[in-house]
Amino acid sequence: MTRIAESPAGSEKTFFGHPRGLATLFFTEMWERFSYYGLRALLILFMTAGPEAGGLGFDVATAGAVYGLYTSMVYMMSVPGGWIADRVLGLRRAVLYGGVIIALGHYSLAAGSLASFYLGLALVVLGTGLLKPNISVIVGQLYAPADQRRDAGFSIFYMGINLGAFIAPLACGWVGQRIDWHLGFGLAGIGMTLGLIQYLAGRRHLRGIGEPPTAPDAQTRRKLIWGISVTGGAALLVALLAFQGLVTPKALAGAAGIMLLAVVIGLFGWMFLAGSWSAAERRRLAVIALLFAASTIFWSVFEQAGSTLNLFAARNTRTAILGFDFPASWLQSVNGLLIILLAPVFAWLWLALGRRDPSSPAKFSLGLLFAGLGFAVLALGATGAGGARISPLWLVVTYVCHTIGELCLSPVGLSAMTKLAPERVAGLMMGAWFLSLAAGNYLGGRVSTFYEALSLPALFTAVAAYAMVAAVAMALLIRPARRLMSGAG
Repeated sequence: MTRIAESPAGSEKTFFGHPRGLATLFFTEMWERFSYYGLRALLILFMTAGPEAGGLGFDVATAGAVYGLYTSMVYMMSVPGGWIADRVLGLRRAVLYGGVIIALGHYSLAAGSLASFYLGLALVVLGTGLLKPNISVIVGQLYAPADQRRDAGFSIFYMGINLGAFIAPLACGWVGQRIDWHLGFGLAGIGMTLGLIQYLAGRRHLRGIGEPPTAPDAQTRRKLIWGISVTGGAALLVALLAFQGLVTPKALAGAAGIMLLAVVIGLFGWMFLAGSWSAAERRRLAVIALLFAASTIFWSVFEQAGSTLNLFAARNTRTAILGFDFPASWLQSVNGLLIILLAPVFAWLWLALGRRDPSSPAKFSLGLLFAGLGFAVLALGATGAGGARISPLWLVVTYVCHTIGELCLSPVGLSAMTKLAPERVAGLMMGAWFLSLAAGNYLGGRVSTFYEALSLPALFTAVAAYAMVAAVAMALLIRPARRLMSGAG
């Protein structure tokens, strides 16, 4: 189905010493993340803003449930998105079609009605499920299995992700909060459109990678038709019930949690019960399960940036510096800026360490530790404030900790999946990685529903303790995990 680029270094033009195709993927993902983070910066603020301010007027509990539902579904759809790419479309076509659907979703959000709002969220969910896991697999396939540039390449790719994440809240946040919410959503759609243009212009650098498989057999076609029919029927049923007022956002979020748990159990049950794996593959699948659990915990903490921390920025943080009043959504850009500054440092660091480079499980433990430290810092700030608005520097320090944790875990996790996953299910296993983000986003969204029910110091302290306990547990499992990885990172 695919081949790995094997051109020796120096035989063709490179992108910072990496295959030229990395540039195409770098900028495509940059614009896709611009669209995603542009929407994320506005979403919960738009839902909780009153109708007089152009918002939907949801209470925080309802908005948090919708936010968690949307962000979890974005990543949960990566599992069928990876399967469709592996069996039907191929990786490159899946990325293209996903981008088109995402752009349509943002333009639907810009239309202004409640119906188009929900339709837009659904389209972004479906499009991201096709694009997000498969573009990451293509990055991995730019490198031969033993190419030492792989982790550094993923760090550069990750810098592109966060270049989009940095620009998006500044642009979409200002337009959305200061001019019109729906124009902000439309600007996010323009970003995705630019990404599609760039992807088509640079596709010649991806020849031979991510090609479509041979024509699907009858069984695969039946599975695809059945899956589309069931998904479409379920979506239609939910839409009809919602139209009749029989389904609430909270109820949908609760049902999504049950579905998410069932998908996780089903996926890992299949992974370990299937009889076609070699002994080495089974050991590596056990490590994938461990990294999945750690990733879920990390993202349940980190992804509160768009919900809990976004609300904290709008309601409990001073958003003025030297007399300049800025939108609260601008603080969502801090993480992206820090990634841009620090990603090259971490890319250099992993290479410079050579044989002393920490294993993937060790880096995951560090990621969890810094995620917990970020909330511990914010708990101190909220305690000392006594209910008054605090300096934005408290959030900045929190984002510094979270960014360090992210660089220890996220690009490393993407790289680990491409090394640990059996090649014949590479897209599906990358979908499993993004399923951990789905679970983490869902849990993070549910935590935000307690924003008004608990005191902020208590809420932040509980989240910090949760992450730090997980970091200690992961540290204790580093050596067993390394043995199971069989030298794969």
